[in-house]
This record gives sequence, C-alpha cells and structure tokens, in this order.
Amino acid sequence: MTPRSTGQRRYSAEYKTRILAEYETLDKQGKGALLRREGLYSSLITNWRQQRDNGAKAALAAPAGRPKADPRDKEIARLEAHVARLENELGKARTVIEVQGKLSALLDQLATGSDGTTGEKP
Repeated sequence: MTPRSTGQRRYSAEYKTRILAEYETLDKQGKGALLRREGLYSSLITNWRQQRDNGAKAALAAPAGRPKADPRDKEIARLEAHVARLENELGKARTVIEVQGKLSALLDQLATGSDGTTGEKP
C-alpha cells in the first residue's frame, strides 16, 4: 500500500511495521533500495523505530490485570442499594397504612352497627 503522493503522507501501523521488519533484515544497499522503492527517508525509519519502542515500553509499563474501579461506581452502587432498601420499606409502610385504614373502617362499622345503631343489644 503506497500512501498518497500529494501533501503530507500518512502511513498505517501495519505499513510501518512491515517496512521496519523488512528494513531491519537488509544490508546497507538493500536498505537504500527499500527507501527508494517506497519513496521514504531514513529519518522516517528512525521516527518509526522510536514510536515502536516507546509503544512497547508503554505496553510493558502498564499494570497487569483489571483497571482499578472508579470510586464513583462504588458510591453509585451503594446509593442504588440504599434506594432499593428504602423503596422496600416504603412499600411495607404503605401496606401497613392500608391495613390500618381498613381495620379502622371495620371497627367504626362494628361500633356503630351496620344498620346505623350503636351496636348495643336492646
């Protein structure tokens, strides 16, 4: 794959890797021929080597394993669990209030009698 010939040329990582691998296996004459064939300058090869080596160093320096959890994620999970507990308690409280309301209405009915009397025997 030969890059565009107008303006600043851009090279893919695959292209750079392939050219570097080939360049490093050649003798001085072969290296010159490769540069001419591809239309490259030796300074590009030097830059590409530095990029490759810096990338390898960065990859080796990266810590192994999973990245550390974001403390905000932990706080969000804690708050979501708290909200779920509160919603559960609220549901129970609503049920208790509903039962108390029905019980109160039933007790009122029994106290006054269903026919409007006080519920006392004559």
